[in-house]
Amino acid sequence: MAVSDFPAELAELGKALDSIEAVLDPEAKRAEIAELEIEVAAPDLWDDQANAQRVTSRLSVLQSEVERMARLRSRLDDLGVLVELAEEESDAGSLAEAESELTGLRSEIDALEVRTLLAGEYDEREALITIRSEAGGTDAADFAAMLLRMYLRWAERHSYSTEVYDTSYAEEAGIKSATFTVKAPFAYGTLSVEQGTHRLVRISPFDNQGRRQTSFAGVEVLPVTEEADHIDLPEADLRIDVFRSSGPGGQSVNTTDSAVRITHLPTGIVVSCQNEKSQLQNKAAALRVLQSRLLERARQEREAELNALRGDGGNSWGSQMRSYVLNPFQMVKDLRTNHEVSNPDAVFDGDIDGFIDSGIRWRRTSAAAN
Repeated sequence: MAVSDFPAELAELGKALDSIEAVLDPEAKRAEIAELEIEVAAPDLWDDQANAQRVTSRLSVLQSEVERMARLRSRLDDLGVLVELAEEESDAGSLAEAESELTGLRSEIDALEVRTLLAGEYDEREALITIRSEAGGTDAADFAAMLLRMYLRWAERHSYSTEVYDTSYAEEAGIKSATFTVKAPFAYGTLSVEQGTHRLVRISPFDNQGRRQTSFAGVEVLPVTEEADHIDLPEADLRIDVFRSSGPGGQSVNTTDSAVRITHLPTGIVVSCQNEKSQLQNKAAALRVLQSRLLERARQEREAELNALRGDGGNSWGSQMRSYVLNPFQMVKDLRTNHEVSNPDAVFDGDIDGFIDSGIRWRRTSAAAN
């Protein structure tokens, strides 16, 4: 890149960062940080552990966001200085360094810009994800396991912690279903665009004739509930069954009746958890999953009422949202946004940020059009 091109590039990034700061309002966040720091310093903070966790978690999120914006602004200013020095001294090495920094900075500002599009009611929440094998037999079960690993690897790449609540293993290979949480701010808003039916086309490793097989797996993404959600779960509305866990696990997992299945009688929703060691832990985890499902059900009912009022025929999302093709060519394509890559191995290893970002932008554009 010529030195003369840098001023326009830097000006464009400066405007983008200005727009981001106008939406995220770092000054308001700093004011909230100051208030939360007073609460954190209170000697009786941990007398109410639930509130203490809420306060400390919120403080950590705000501090991280403010630091991120400040760091990007500082890098942008430093890059301007570096370009000036490279121009004055005709330093090709410094110019190459500036070009590399410009590319990295543009990528990070683009990612933060996507974050400003997450303004939904529950977008700030952690995410509860369930993956289910659908049509395709053993190949579908194997595909569901591949998707589970893909999302866990994505979380690992971003240093997000995860917790698997329940895994139901298929007889020959793969899984029937799995439910897990991604514990990170805005995990729900970020991953909610992954909801839908995923389709895999490949030569089946389970077909001794080597035929091409199409299989399907479904991904459900829900917001994790919080105390403020006030979801009532009267004991009379619940049927709780205990059973012995199955599949891989330690001795204490597989040799006692520690797994828990809860049926919500009014709605027929059934959830289970078997990955914890104790029955109490599994019951608590299953109740969290049930609360999230009921929260989403209530949101969908409200949305349906609004759609009816404005004459909207329903959800504009298509259920089948992404194709993973391994044969006769290599491609992963989002059917809503047309975002496409030719390296399925990288995608299955968790490299899905491009799909997520394009999905978030598509969702915002679709909402504005409606």
